[in-house]
Amino acid sequence: MSIDPEGFEKRAYGKGFSFLAGIDEAGRGPLAGPVLAAAVILPERVQLEGLNDSKKLTPKKRNHLFGMIYENAVSVGIGIVDPFEIDSINILQATLVSMAMAVDNLRPHPDYLFIDGTFPIKSILPQELIKQGDSRCSSIAAASIVAKVSRDRIMEIYDIDFPEFGFGKHKGYGTKAHCDAIRNFGCCRIHRKSFRRVKEYV
Repeated sequence: MSIDPEGFEKRAYGKGFSFLAGIDEAGRGPLAGPVLAAAVILPERVQLEGLNDSKKLTPKKRNHLFGMIYENAVSVGIGIVDPFEIDSINILQATLVSMAMAVDNLRPHPDYLFIDGTFPIKSILPQELIKQGDSRCSSIAAASIVAKVSRDRIMEIYDIDFPEFGFGKHKGYGTKAHCDAIRNFGCCRIHRKSFRRVKEYV
């Protein structure tokens, strides 16, 4: 593995688990768009050069690794929760739901989960919570890249539908340009109207 300095994956394999899934999300903080989670099962001895936390990679490197992950992974699952549900159940619960969805979409099913963060998901599978797991565990790092690239591509599509907001540049995060656009044009259907910084303009 490219990242496993603390032996998370090695220990799980040593206990007899075969399909280790890393789970991470993208899009908790933005004012618009979905929250998207990815779950990735990598082969035990895969070597993906440059695999790391998506936030530490350039867009070019992320896109390259995105292709490599899909080419080499045993399975990749995606879970998406839209802004309407985010407003209904809150962003934390929406994030956990998207993670559980991503796991459910894996084929074959995993037998052990590595989750980035400190909150467990709803699952009967054994799960290990790892703070900053996207820089400490290979399968979580892979999931962070898949989640980030997948969500960015969705926001680039929304940029075509709502060009006045500039989603292609800031991906829905609360930049000055984005907040100015909300002030000038109001909210569109993908804004998270329960978020305080959006409520000001609703």
